[in-house]
Amino acid sequence: MSGLGRLAELDGRRITVEVPATAANLGAGYDCVGLALALTNRIEIEAVARPDAGVELTVEGEGAGELPADRSNRVVRALDETLRAAMRGDAAGGDAKALGWRIRMVNRVPLSRGLGSSAAATVAGVVAGDALTGGPLSTREMLEIAVGIEGHPDNATPALLGGFTVSAVVPSPDGLGETVEALRFDVPRDLRAILFVPELPLATSAMRAALPDMVPRADAVHNLGAVALGVAGVATGRFDLLRVLTVDRLHEQYRAAVYPELPRLVATARDAGAIGACLSGAGSAIIAFADTLAGLTRIEAAFMAFAAEEAFAGRVLVVAPENAGARVVERD
Repeated sequence: MSGLGRLAELDGRRITVEVPATAANLGAGYDCVGLALALTNRIEIEAVARPDAGVELTVEGEGAGELPADRSNRVVRALDETLRAAMRGDAAGGDAKALGWRIRMVNRVPLSRGLGSSAAATVAGVVAGDALTGGPLSTREMLEIAVGIEGHPDNATPALLGGFTVSAVVPSPDGLGETVEALRFDVPRDLRAILFVPELPLATSAMRAALPDMVPRADAVHNLGAVALGVAGVATGRFDLLRVLTVDRLHEQYRAAVYPELPRLVATARDAGAIGACLSGAGSAIIAFADTLAGLTRIEAAFMAFAAEEAFAGRVLVVAPENAGARVVERD
């Protein structure tokens, strides 16, 4: 087991993690606001300490036949990075990439729809890697690993912490680098998210490429006010201010060039009485909010009517916000 060192002790250890879906941005909170949703992926992981073990992957549900069964898989990348961090300074730690993995995913989070599927996989690997090594990492350290892989914190933060989150990459206190600062709030039980999930997948890279390098000052000022009011509203129980937070002027209008149905879907939800509605992450899912059964029913019906009238295939999911983040549910 050359190169494994102390990692050989992990041979045969199994752990199961559940991670929620997430909706990033929530309109004006571009790259800094997110929400965990009660739509989960369940990932079972077993360490295999034998020469050339590689990666064995089984996927049920979303992503079956699509996800890579090698070390580029987000779960495996996160496991490798987390084991290196957890065993840093341990001369017997070994090379994390010499360890193989047997992974089974039961996925409910759609891929390439702006619901945080890649962040869920990354966070699953981070949480599992930390647990397998005895839990040496702090929440901040785990979040920094996840953000290092994801590139930005808006999905990784609610996936790890649950609830409604605000986060950003900021200078570290010592001024020598950067760190992730994050805050979270619980979301009330009666708030529901109504998701319209089109059959249309959208790559985050393509949706980011649609954005301009500069925006009008008035649009930037609008978003600053919307985020300030929206976050303060959530923190103080004023969830009606989601109607302000979800109105964006920095990215959705430009992404509509790639996704022309976007503004009409958002308008459909708002006209049906949604507290707020916007693109979820980079899309293509649309997220709307309601806190009554009547409101939920109207929005669901409006989405389905749009899909039928416009021949725009998709499904409606009604989910609660999830106040629990990623968690270990089984281990042996």
